[in-house]
Amino acid sequence: MEPLKHECGVALVRLLKPQNYYKEKYGTVSYGLGKLYLMMEKQHNRGQEGAGIACVDMNAVVGTEYMFRVKALGKTAIDEVFDHVTPEWTAAQLYMGHLRYSTTGKSGLQYVHPFLRRNNWRAKNLCLCGNFNMTNIDEIFGKMVMQGQSPRIYSDSYITLELMGHRLDREVERLFVEAKEKGLEGTDITHYTEDHLRMANVLRTTMADYDGGYVMCGMTGSGEMFAMRDPWGIRPAYFCQNDEVVAVASERAVLQTTFNLNCDDVCELPPGQALIIHKNGAWALETILEARQRASCSFERIYFSRGSDRDIYHERKQLGQQLAEPILRAIDGDVGHTVFSFIPNTAEVAFYGMMEGLRGRGLDVRSEKVAWKDIKLRTFITEAGSRNDLASHVYDITYGSLRPREDNLVIIDDSIVRGTTLRESIFKILDRLHPRKIVMVSSSPQVRYPDYYGIDMARLEEFCAFRAAIVLIEERGMGQLMNDVYEACLAELRKPVAEQSNRVCDVYRPFTTEEINLKMAEMLRPLGMETPVEFVFQTVEGLHVACPDHPGDWYFTGRYPTPGGNRLVNQAFVNYFEKMRSLRLSEGNAMLA
Repeated sequence: MEPLKHECGVALVRLLKPQNYYKEKYGTVSYGLGKLYLMMEKQHNRGQEGAGIACVDMNAVVGTEYMFRVKALGKTAIDEVFDHVTPEWTAAQLYMGHLRYSTTGKSGLQYVHPFLRRNNWRAKNLCLCGNFNMTNIDEIFGKMVMQGQSPRIYSDSYITLELMGHRLDREVERLFVEAKEKGLEGTDITHYTEDHLRMANVLRTTMADYDGGYVMCGMTGSGEMFAMRDPWGIRPAYFCQNDEVVAVASERAVLQTTFNLNCDDVCELPPGQALIIHKNGAWALETILEARQRASCSFERIYFSRGSDRDIYHERKQLGQQLAEPILRAIDGDVGHTVFSFIPNTAEVAFYGMMEGLRGRGLDVRSEKVAWKDIKLRTFITEAGSRNDLASHVYDITYGSLRPREDNLVIIDDSIVRGTTLRESIFKILDRLHPRKIVMVSSSPQVRYPDYYGIDMARLEEFCAFRAAIVLIEERGMGQLMNDVYEACLAELRKPVAEQSNRVCDVYRPFTTEEINLKMAEMLRPLGMETPVEFVFQTVEGLHVACPDHPGDWYFTGRYPTPGGNRLVNQAFVNYFEKMRSLRLSEGNAMLA
């Protein structure tokens, strides 16, 4: 219901034929640019805060530009960057694009990918973009400082650019020495260096110490191109190739649509491996890091990736189908007095699955388009009360879609994370229909833990499930549990990162899923709302049945795939506990005063 943000979407295109080939066959000198544009538009769902594109022309005359880049901010960024493309771009062979959603809270053009590191030697020029979030950037930064480097900006993007650029310099210098030993001089050394450059060496020495989820993409001024996936397979990447082009994207269906391919024509980039395309167009998959226990992000399947992918479509339907039984229990089997619907549009596929699950039981069920999302309302009013009133009208309802005080209303969503939109807008507007009962269904399990691998949900207090658990602790006089978890988290943080475990799980241990469901319904039900509310969530077991190849479930279970995830969630609880303790002390001092 509340749009989650995450970082990001990538698109790579490497043309393998001379430009005249595409002009003669496809009637355009902009074949590569056109494919890049389509791939980015088809991934607009992955990033609407900014976009950037870059290209390399390996045939540019010495003394002229050969590496181009354009970046822009805002939801229209894709159109803006392509509007600024000059004719020189059509001569390029390597194209790279990126769509950004910030996971750090940092904004501005300087944080929009791709990032560019310049040098007079083509092979030392590096352009980098990615879909990533690193959990141990402090350690990486410290390592660079110990080497004598001084990164200009403290962010994982810039630090990675400088670290990889440094390793690229070393690789070029290694080849320079090798060429000299072979008796080469002048430009022959340059050609030797470019022809023998091994990006796999650069990636191995750059990425060995990183902890996080990532798809790292880049290209050099001499024509090397690569896309590398983290060893846990957390973030998604797909590629396709034929004798005309090699292309990479964050989603499989994007490549299918762009290049008119079947599912089996698109390959998933294996965890820990890199697709490396040499300047001569030869490509290969190379193992950079040993693959770890697979933890591909399940939220990609539930929500983030477009539902047009063949497998994602069926997975989302199955997530809905599996909820039929608990939904029937919630309405006491009274389908004759129940209307079924969905909100928002991303939950539509799960809704189809839910309806199939009900009809598969021989039930005659009724569905209606109950809720509509209006255009975003302007916030020109400054008073908080008026702003909240406007926010409560983001959604509208279909009046007369159910029988007042007779029909139950079942609404399915793909995920319920913060609950703010439910409380401030959706429940208030649905209450106007006067249903007998509202059953709010989530096709994902309860979101209980932050993500640290590229999705914008990092603070525990943002999650309605966590807030519900805290209220239950307070109501049952279990305050000592909070102190115990705090001390346990501190003890974990004193250990080496690799030895830490997630102690925030102890917050949820005393309570059943049903108890947290009930408390959430109580907390998110707006004051003055007449209709009773009940929540139905997908189970973790059901999630894995529906999405067997994407076991990354840390949002729901706290089972982080990397040591950095455990460290950060422990730190998140320490931050929360100390913040709340400080607030209580301030309130106590104010009362005494």
